[in-house]
Amino acid sequence: LDSLNPSDLEGDFLGKLGLDLARPPARLGKLAADGAAQHSGLKEGDVILRVDGTPVRDGVAFIELVRSAAGRRLELDVLRGETPVHVSIVPAKHVAGGSTIGRIGAEISVVPDMVTASEPPLRALRKGIDKTWESSALTLKMLGKMIVGEVSWKNITGPITIADYAGQTARVGMISYLTFIAFISISLGVMNLLPIPVLDGGLLLYYSLEVLTGRALPERVGEIAQRAGVGILMTLMAVAVFNDIMRLMS
Repeated sequence: LDSLNPSDLEGDFLGKLGLDLARPPARLGKLAADGAAQHSGLKEGDVILRVDGTPVRDGVAFIELVRSAAGRRLELDVLRGETPVHVSIVPAKHVAGGSTIGRIGAEISVVPDMVTASEPPLRALRKGIDKTWESSALTLKMLGKMIVGEVSWKNITGPITIADYAGQTARVGMISYLTFIAFISISLGVMNLLPIPVLDGGLLLYYSLEVLTGRALPERVGEIAQRAGVGILMTLMAVAVFNDIMRLMS
């Protein structure tokens, strides 16, 4: 991350890190009654290999091809079990957001199957601690980059986006949902330990100063610090909600 420019961090920067997301094949799920997929002879579980002779990289790529081919015939090379099948299909025209897109009336899986690894209790505990530490360090690192301007404040999300992502992960599965909730809990825990008045981190700072100075801080100083802390939190909440609203509008 340190080698990337600020503009790189606002886009899809996984490729610059030498990483890539898992790309599940374009496998059909449930078919809509009287949809183009059903009329063409496609079946649930079919895997789309090629469209008009061009290999299909994954489910997302197939969705984009269908959306851009409203009313135009597509020639599909399909794998049904172990048997190759050729199917012709014409995506139905559908108006969305003022533009016409193609639809075939079939669910396309874009989420890869989750791989579960079992570990002995002690090793699992150690890995859990390591993962918690990594997540905490990542939260602090990204916060630091926001403060110095290396990462946009548009990356701050509020309750609306969190609820949306929670719903998406819940639809994927319970493990994905619990993993997301755990990451949010860790991030909130780290934020709570920041030396900001009204947070637990601010209280720890007060106590540390009292131990170092040997006396309690003046009451006036505490009042000013409390007001400053509330102001900081309200500003962060306003930015988060504003970003959520802008995401919904876009």
